[in-house]
Amino acid sequence: MSNHTVLALSGSLRADSHNTALLRAAQKYSGGLDIEIYDGLREIPPYDRDFDTPDRRPGAVADLRRRITAADGLLIATPEYNYSIPGVLENALDWVSTDWTKIEGLPLLRKPIAILGAAPTQFGSVRAQLALRQVFVWTNSDVVAKPEVIAFRSHERFDDAGNLVDEATIELLEDLLAVLSVKIERAQGQS
Repeated sequence: MSNHTVLALSGSLRADSHNTALLRAAQKYSGGLDIEIYDGLREIPPYDRDFDTPDRRPGAVADLRRRITAADGLLIATPEYNYSIPGVLENALDWVSTDWTKIEGLPLLRKPIAILGAAPTQFGSVRAQLALRQVFVWTNSDVVAKPEVIAFRSHERFDDAGNLVDEATIELLEDLLAVLSVKIERAQGQS
């Protein structure tokens, strides 16, 4: 059992989101990771460069930055909107990808991150995950390359209570979390 802490973000605000359900499944199949699901994405205001300094950031933004900095790794589940990531997720990442004052540091710099996603379409969240990976090239984050967890036709992978029941997806999820754990251990060894 590891004591690695992982902050999990769902790019969907929907109450019955399959992406949030994927994160709950990650908690169940964590392999010893301590996964906390962040529920404050709705509270993050639109990015405003004028307020992106330590003394002017909105409280919800400061809290998210603090929690990402404190976490050993991130787990992000994204749906696909218009062939990309949802605006609320991009907005939150805009807030946590900067340090204009050079005082606080960059919360995403070399942060171990695993990406997964669910969507009801035949291609799932393939394009959204590609777009999200591109964001993390800019932030110089340490993203898990494989396995990819793309829960396409997601409505067939969960039961009516929102539990992940598809064995292939569960196996991929477990493998993804195992690789994330290794990345975290490596990052801590380099500290």
